[in-house]
Amino acid sequence: MPAETQPRAGKPIAVAPRPERRQQSRRWFQAGFFVLFVLAPPFDLLRYDLVAGHAWFLGMEWHVGFDDYAAGRIGLAGILGAVLLKVFLPILGTGAALIWTAWKWGRLYCGWLCPHFSVVETINRLMQRATGKPSVWEPRTLPPREPDGRAIRYDRRWWLLTVPLAIAFAFTWAVVLLTYLLPPAEVYGNLVAGEPTRNQLIFITAGTVVLSLEFLFARHLFCRFACAVGLFQSLAWMGNRGAMVVGFERARAADCANCYSACDHACPMRLKPRNVKQAMFTCTQCAQCVSACETTQRDNPRGPLLGWVAGDAARRNEAILAGQRPGAAGERR
Repeated sequence: MPAETQPRAGKPIAVAPRPERRQQSRRWFQAGFFVLFVLAPPFDLLRYDLVAGHAWFLGMEWHVGFDDYAAGRIGLAGILGAVLLKVFLPILGTGAALIWTAWKWGRLYCGWLCPHFSVVETINRLMQRATGKPSVWEPRTLPPREPDGRAIRYDRRWWLLTVPLAIAFAFTWAVVLLTYLLPPAEVYGNLVAGEPTRNQLIFITAGTVVLSLEFLFARHLFCRFACAVGLFQSLAWMGNRGAMVVGFERARAADCANCYSACDHACPMRLKPRNVKQAMFTCTQCAQCVSACETTQRDNPRGPLLGWVAGDAARRNEAILAGQRPGAAGERR
């Protein structure tokens, strides 16, 4: 996981070299979490069984005690304590851990783990191959080259892969979500036999249709404007002026003249990384902009202009980008 970068004396931002394998490592994290997302229900790692009326956690049945309360084996105090201990406490604990992580490092869960965001990035890349745009809402075609200078050939035949893959992702998501509610063996068994129940068929069909439309037309917009998990992470991150942020060495902005705004084009959320934190509210800390800048500036002896910064370096970065004197951010803490 990323760590705070310490600034050099007299510099608003410290630009430290990052491994070229950063994005490869992130892909492995995403792939691993996607596999966990799919396999958690079959292995009873985490799911709620509507048929049995209880949850499963780490292979163990997770009973709250409503049956015992209805049978008179425990009293009101017992059931209230069980609900607090087995329902609210785990939810609040998980939420607190997520919010604390976001307060300190931003939306790391989104950029490094979230199975939805991995779909967003995959469809973005394929759609760019097909149309020159990572989204149907992108106003202009992006330059046909990678940050390292390699040419990209745009070809509408990529649609033949983009649309089926989006539908396949949607179908997978619909089935997996259903296994979080019904016994996975029953769901997968019925699908393999080609005999899903009426309600299972309705759920999977509706989920596939809705998610297909979302993946094709609104995937990054969902992350920016509709995802509650992402929203609360962003709010926590904005509340910490010293949180990790993508910093821009504004004093060297002239070095960007030889670049084609690779950092802007690389962002899957369609943000402008060389901007103030407020304009980066939905940044997922995927660091694709940082990697793009490192690549385009690889021959620059002064290094890249973008980099992760935290603490005082993050505060100075915001003060400079906002056109303030460096001490102003600290005075408002």
